Amino acid sequence: MNQTWLALIAVAVAAAAFFLILLLIELKKTAQALRDSLKSIEESTKTTLDELQLTLKSLREVSDNLKEVSGNVRDFSGAVRDVGHNISQVSGVLEGVTSSFLIKASGLRVGVKAALGVLSNNLLKNIFKKGGSQ
Repeated sequence: MNQTWLALIAVAVAAAAFFLILLLIELKKTAQALRDSLKSIEESTKTTLDELQLTLKSLREVSDNLKEVSGNVRDFSGAVRDVGHNISQVSGVLEGVTSSFLIKASGLRVGVKAALGVLSNNLLKNIFKKGGSQ
């Protein structure tokens, strides 16, 4: 009976060894596939990181350009505001000059009218005086 148990144990050990060998072969294949996958992932990650760095650089340039453009827009709006203020001042000056001119023209017209009235009255008086005394 001891020999039967020994034969049975030997068969069990041989079967276990056979399954362990198959398991080790599968583990080796899995490890190789994992290594290949990791290499592929590493290569794609490198290219992705390079592209990401270029994208970030481009975004930084766009951001800098936007800052510059917004500064230019701010300067332009300030210039437009100054132009509007200057136009308002010029309009006020023109309004003052126009009203002053109209007042002077009106005063001149009234003065000329009064002078012509006095002149005509005096001329008519002088003509009638000379005509009546002759």
